[in-house]
Amino acid sequence: MNEASFEQRSDTSLRFTDWLREQNRANWDAATQHRFIDELFAGSVADDVLVHYLVQDYQFIDRFVALLGAAIASADRFESRVRLAHFAAMITSDENTYFLRSFDHLKVDARHRNMPTLTEPTKAFQNLMREAAESQVYSLCLSVLVVAEWLYLSWADRKHAALPPKFIHAEWITLHNNNAFADFVNWLRTELDRTGPAQDADTQRRSADMFARAVRLEREFFDHVYTPLQYD
Repeated sequence: MNEASFEQRSDTSLRFTDWLREQNRANWDAATQHRFIDELFAGSVADDVLVHYLVQDYQFIDRFVALLGAAIASADRFESRVRLAHFAAMITSDENTYFLRSFDHLKVDARHRNMPTLTEPTKAFQNLMREAAESQVYSLCLSVLVVAEWLYLSWADRKHAALPPKFIHAEWITLHNNNAFADFVNWLRTELDRTGPAQDADTQRRSADMFARAVRLEREFFDHVYTPLQYD
């Protein structure tokens, strides 16, 4: 599926976010059905792979919080600012705590937690978040935020799947498949569904491009964890 614009979509019942996902279905499915996700649910991810994943993923938090801040600043409604601010508080508490506990459990040295060598997918995703934040355009901020959260809900929400026994696997899943998170993701999509179609043509193209790059980078990030760096 490769349609020039949302207004020209063949299926007029599609929401803006559904349309964006369909434009990127191959990379979306490859990411949400990735080997890494299968192994995470099975609790069989090799420790060096998980360490690499967590060390690199932890480097997104600073830029992600900055992106949330830009979305808060550029949002067109006070209610939207409040909802995003509440989510930022969760990222800097519950999710940050999971990382710190996991690093302790996996014996990751402080220098690798705070200043690791960054891989190309990590740097590319940081740059995309920075680009979206610096645009100071609410719908562009949302285009990256929606991918980051909706794609994770999509892989984590496996109906009737048993959780693995170790917290380092199980809590990363439950952080992304609980009712509060699902409700936030649905709200986030609704915000982009509301603001996306109202964009001018150039901004809509930027929105679609940022969404596409984010999906591709999510897939590349999962792929690259199987060539882990050494964090000794």
